[in-house]
Amino acid sequence: MRIIKITFTSLAIFIIIGQCYLWYKDKLFVNKVIYSTILQGKLGPDINELDNFPHHVIEAGDKPQPWPIIASMPEMGSSMLSQMEEYQTVSYLVIQHDTILYEKHWENYGEQSYANSFSAAKSFTSMLIGVAIKDGLIKSTSDKVGQYLPEYNEGEKAKLRIRHLLTMSSGLGFDETYLSPMGWPSEAYYGPDVNALTLRAELSKDIGKYWEYKGGDSQLLGMILKEATGKTVAAYASEKLWKPMGAEYPAYWSTDEKGMEKVSCCWYSNARDYARFARLMMRHGNWNGKQIIDSSFVSESIQPASDLLDEEGQNNNRYGYQWWLMEYMGNHIFYARGIRGQYIFAIPEKDMIVVRLGHKRAPKAGHNIPKDVYVYLDAALSIAKDSRN
Repeated sequence: MRIIKITFTSLAIFIIIGQCYLWYKDKLFVNKVIYSTILQGKLGPDINELDNFPHHVIEAGDKPQPWPIIASMPEMGSSMLSQMEEYQTVSYLVIQHDTILYEKHWENYGEQSYANSFSAAKSFTSMLIGVAIKDGLIKSTSDKVGQYLPEYNEGEKAKLRIRHLLTMSSGLGFDETYLSPMGWPSEAYYGPDVNALTLRAELSKDIGKYWEYKGGDSQLLGMILKEATGKTVAAYASEKLWKPMGAEYPAYWSTDEKGMEKVSCCWYSNARDYARFARLMMRHGNWNGKQIIDSSFVSESIQPASDLLDEEGQNNNRYGYQWWLMEYMGNHIFYARGIRGQYIFAIPEKDMIVVRLGHKRAPKAGHNIPKDVYVYLDAALSIAKDSRN
C-alpha cells in the first residue's frame, strides 16, 4: 500500500506541476492535444474529426452539377491496389475530360463521405484571395498587409505584402514543427484562438527572400479575407466558389472557439467535390462561362515563385500561390496536399484530375515530394491509357 500511495502522490505532483507549467506558458490547449490523440490511441489528428470542433457550413447551391461517369470503368492492377491500401487510402478518383474514369472507396467511405483536407485548404484560401481581387475587395497581391490588419502597420512588418503570404515568404517566425504538441500547427488545430496565435509571430528572416512552408502565412490570408469581405471565410467560399462550381454537397470548415476558420487546414468534403477546385484552376478560373477568378491570378498561382530561395539555398521551383508544383512524365502538375496524404492533382496536358484521400502519407523523397505521390499519378496515367483501349 505504501508503494501505491507514493506512486499516486508522485503522479499527482507531476500532473500539478505540469498544469502549472502549461498555465504559465499559456499552453493549456496541450491537454486537448493529449486527450484527442494519445488517450484515443492516435499519434495525431485524423481525417474524420469534424464533430470534434466547431465549424461553419459552406453551403452548396440548389443546382448541383454531378460529374458524368464512364460507362465501363477500367480495372486497377493488384500491385497498385496493394500500394493504395498500404497507405490507408479511403477514396481515389480519376477524372478526365470532365468524366469520371475511375472511382474506388475503402473503409465504408463513399462518394458522399467527408474527409479533412488538412493543408490542401491552403490552396482553397489562395483561390479566395484571387476571387476577392476580381471582386475589387482587394486591389492586388501588392497590397500591404497593414491595409487590412493594423498590427502590420509599424516597423519592418509594414513592408509585408499579400504576395509574401501567398508565396510563404513573409519571414515571420512561425514554429512549423509537427512533432511538438506546442508547435504552431498543433496550437492552430487544437487551440482556442488561431488569430491571436498567428499575430504573436515576429520577423525572423528578411521579407520576400526565402520560401519557408508555414501555416501562419495562410492564416493571415484568412484574416485579410474576413476583413476585406466583411463575411466569414466560409460564407464567402460558399457564395463565390462552392455554389458557382456546382458542388453536390455542403462542405464544412473547422473553426476555433471564437468562430474563425482555421484556413490553413480543416475543410471537410468528399473526393468528387474536391475535384472541382482542380477543374476551376485548369480552366483558368472559368466555370462553364462564368469567370470566377481572373486568369492572370490563376497563371501566377501555378508558376513557381522562383525569385525566392528554398531551404537548400536553391531558387524555389516547387511552390506558387499556395499550390505545389512538379514535373512528371512530361507533365506539368500542380496540386493541393495535406499531411495525411490528401491530394488534389491537376494535370493540364492530360485534362486530368486525380483526388486521393486517406489516413497515411509516405515520407518525402527528392524535391520535398512524398513518395506516395507517384503511386497515385502512375495509377491515374495507367487508367487513362486503359480507357482508350
